[in-house]
Amino acid sequence: MKIGPYQLENQLVLAPMAGVTDRPFRQLCKELGAGTAVSEMVASNPKLRHTRKSQLRSDHRGETGLRSVQIAGADPAMMAEAARYNVQQGAQIVDINMGCPAKKVCNKAAGSALMREPKLVEQILFAVTDSVSVPVTLKIRTGWDSDNKNGLEIAQIAERAGIQALAIHGRTRACGYGGEAEYDVIRDIKQNVSIPIIANGDITSPEKARYVLDYTGVDAIMIGRAAQGRPWIFREIEHFLRTGQRLDEPKLDEVEDIMLRHISQLHSFYGAHQGTRIARKHVSWYLKEQLDSSDFRRAFNRIEEADEQLSAAKQYFQQQRAKQAKAA
Repeated sequence: MKIGPYQLENQLVLAPMAGVTDRPFRQLCKELGAGTAVSEMVASNPKLRHTRKSQLRSDHRGETGLRSVQIAGADPAMMAEAARYNVQQGAQIVDINMGCPAKKVCNKAAGSALMREPKLVEQILFAVTDSVSVPVTLKIRTGWDSDNKNGLEIAQIAERAGIQALAIHGRTRACGYGGEAEYDVIRDIKQNVSIPIIANGDITSPEKARYVLDYTGVDAIMIGRAAQGRPWIFREIEHFLRTGQRLDEPKLDEVEDIMLRHISQLHSFYGAHQGTRIARKHVSWYLKEQLDSSDFRRAFNRIEEADEQLSAAKQYFQQQRAKQAKAA
């Protein structure tokens, strides 16, 4: 799949997730098989540009692969200026957020709330594509609610505006993340526009990835929540799509190595104080499927020091290996 002049390494994209897809996680997922990754959304409001949160979300230093930066907002001129600014900062692709269902975003008439206003969507898309020379992509949902699935209308506007790729989450705004994603609308959109389409929503296994690609006919798939605590899902899917065979689950030693590197990178990226707090949710995700991890996860969430987090995690894996050896 290509986005403008850029050939992706494969059909697998890490979805933008606020509070999750920071630079350490994007880089980790790329190392483990993601063809590309989209940053956390950054606000288009220039007054927020120099806050610590925005600065961290815009930090791509040392990151390999394409730099795709997602912007959010509802004012066409402000969105165009935000696109120009991020390109000046090194963005190779600008992604527009019209898929986020969060109330704090939708209450500001941004994210998926924009799908209620096709005219405004058109103004934003043309303003952004006219403002930069790099490819512009778009993330949407299938519609606002079950009675207003206007994803195809928005996709056709996007095509006219010169959007280079369109990611579609298989739920409406009203669905949030509840229920099951449906792919009929995505398939219909793919059949009626010529731009590359990326399917998103409930792609949690190699088999599901194969099914969604075959059923919808899309060009690529986007993985979000399924990568939380399982960044190796990208290599598992890539291998399955290429060979039809499943990879073995990672051994305990590899899970430990990946998790400890991730924790260390979070400490380094955010600083010890903030990094320890952010590491807690990631460790919970990594270990949620491990046996006898609930007590450790609760204890880990009370640790305040970065070094102590790493020591506790190492001790946990040592105990798990001892249990495995005893059971053998």
